[in-house]
Amino acid sequence: MKRIFALLLLVCGSAFAQTNTNVVIDLPTTLRLAGAQNRDVLIARERLAEARANADATTWQFFPWIGPGVAYRAHENAIQDVGGKIVDVHREAYSVGPTVTAQVDLGDVIYKRLAAIQIAKAAEHGAEAQAADASFAAANAYFELSRAQALIGVTEESVRLANDFARQVESGVEAGVSFKGDALRARTQAERNKLALRQAQGDRRVASARLTQLLHLDSQVELLPRLEDFAPITLTETNLALDALVGRALAARPELRQSDALLKAASEVKSGAKYGPLLPTVGAQVFAGGLGGGNQTSNRGLSESEDYQVTATWRIGPGGIFDRTRIRGAEARWNATHYEAEKVRDEIVRQVVEGFTRTQAEADKLEIAKRAVAAAEQAYRLARGRQEAAVSSAFETIFAEQEYTRLRQDYVTSIAEYNKAQCLLVRAIGQMWPDVSPAPK
Repeated sequence: MKRIFALLLLVCGSAFAQTNTNVVIDLPTTLRLAGAQNRDVLIARERLAEARANADATTWQFFPWIGPGVAYRAHENAIQDVGGKIVDVHREAYSVGPTVTAQVDLGDVIYKRLAAIQIAKAAEHGAEAQAADASFAAANAYFELSRAQALIGVTEESVRLANDFARQVESGVEAGVSFKGDALRARTQAERNKLALRQAQGDRRVASARLTQLLHLDSQVELLPRLEDFAPITLTETNLALDALVGRALAARPELRQSDALLKAASEVKSGAKYGPLLPTVGAQVFAGGLGGGNQTSNRGLSESEDYQVTATWRIGPGGIFDRTRIRGAEARWNATHYEAEKVRDEIVRQVVEGFTRTQAEADKLEIAKRAVAAAEQAYRLARGRQEAAVSSAFETIFAEQEYTRLRQDYVTSIAEYNKAQCLLVRAIGQMWPDVSPAPK
């Protein structure tokens, strides 16, 4: 708790720049908060603590327990003696002292202990996987927020360009060198761009709310990304062969280690069902204290008294030797766990293939979008020049501005999708999050 509090103080003091309810956040801070604040991560940590406590509890089942207490027994009137005669008896006895008792079902306790250790290991790997999932989700949400913020910048520029062109055409109408219809079309495009800007602002607020939820921050705060960080970033090597990436994933993913631990736990349960009943249930009891009492004719005070008892028993039938249903149930559980482990492995391989393919595709799309933006910008400048020279209509300029804006929006989306594809590949191969830095432009 102290560590998390110190992290929040650091974030609030240095990484955040707050103005009213707007808070600027960067990707490294997002990842740190995802590990410290995400509720799914905290739940996984508590489940790990529970699994470890359960494993420790199985160890304590090997040890005896002590029951200090006082006992009083009495009998009045008729009772049968050892010879079979019915006699009237008045007697009483009382004892004071601790009783040390131990009863261990060896087969059950030993195999439960082994299974609990593996379940605790599985919970540990599960917590690690949940932390990676939280970082992955937070990074994706941050990239979406960055995309929404960048789209606002593109749309604001389109509004400025459209307003500038509309004013130019309207001036031409006043001067008698432009048509009224062209001025109306230019003004319509400007208003359409304003609608798009309002939509982009709403999308940013929604993206901020989603990231705020993942980081468990105040919902009233609107997060803003660092625009200077919005660029294609490099999170992992992308020039490796697919087989190499799959091998790295199979060696590093905590989900596979979790499945392996669960499979070993199921194996211990199966062994316990088969071989556990062959081990006896061992019991021992020791009483050391004082015993007193008597009858109508004599009574004796507390005197030293000790009792000892040791037993070893086997159980035959349900829950013990020859219980085939218990063995079949344990075998079925092991088989199901084995199939689940295979599903996890297949899912990891699919994620690696998807991340690898998307990264390559998004890298190509990013280059195409970059060239398209450069061409659209030139086309727009030429259209404005032709319109100013009165050798083209307003349609050409409006269309060129629309294409220029759309392709810049596509470029922004390509950057976000490329970063998300890199993020997916990092998660798929089980790589630790590196220091995030923009790729060279």
